[in-house]
Amino acid sequence: MNKTHKQTALITGAASGIGYELVCIFAENGYNLVLVDRTKEKLEEIATKFQDKFGISVKPIVKDLSKTTSPEEIFQEVEQANIKVDVLVNNAGFGTYGLFNDTNLADELEMLQVNLVCTTHLTKLFLKNMVQQGEGKILNVSSAAAFQPGPLMAVYFATKAYVLSFSEALANELDGTGVTVTVLCPGTTQSAFHQRTGMADSKLVKGKRMMDAATVADIGYRGLMQGKTIVIPGLINKIMAKSIRFIPRKLVTKIVRNMQENK
Repeated sequence: MNKTHKQTALITGAASGIGYELVCIFAENGYNLVLVDRTKEKLEEIATKFQDKFGISVKPIVKDLSKTTSPEEIFQEVEQANIKVDVLVNNAGFGTYGLFNDTNLADELEMLQVNLVCTTHLTKLFLKNMVQQGEGKILNVSSAAAFQPGPLMAVYFATKAYVLSFSEALANELDGTGVTVTVLCPGTTQSAFHQRTGMADSKLVKGKRMMDAATVADIGYRGLMQGKTIVIPGLINKIMAKSIRFIPRKLVTKIVRNMQENK
């Protein structure tokens, strides 16, 4: 049996978007799965479907990752089930849109918990076993937003910058341990994200040809398997991420603000 058939991937935000597409890819490659999301019916439907289709083990864990206790509860549930997690995918995340002075603080504190704290907490919990065993992979889903400030989505952009910085530093620390860390930084992607955040009419989104979630997930998966540290899907996104360092930050911020505004 191929080694991957014995391995398990834990994926957060598994019920939709890039997370769901990653579930599909890992299942097709014979991984057993631990799927985390707060949508119980959808999660159970996915679990049944992939168990039947691929003959793999799928454990759904229904959790609201905005709750501070969720990472520890997930870890304990996995430990109690005697599941060895070989690949951790921190995909769950959401954004808010609008002037920081006008947006809802409670929403933003939940976003910090999901996008930033939960990613850090889960990584801390599952990393120790990976290092002890001398193998493992971590995929953190950031965004092209990580490379610049983001007026009208100030907190969201900042959380993604944290994920990028955290992942790069961790990848360096883990060099030679057998554990790799990859950070996926997609640009605007076809998903319900833009409708949920209220930015569907922004210049950044409206009328733009966006990469689909399945393509982004495939690029991320291949980068993870190759042990790459930073994966940026799409040539334009790569160019923009690299060119930003040569443009004055104040100008970059103005450009992003213009793109974020509604038409």
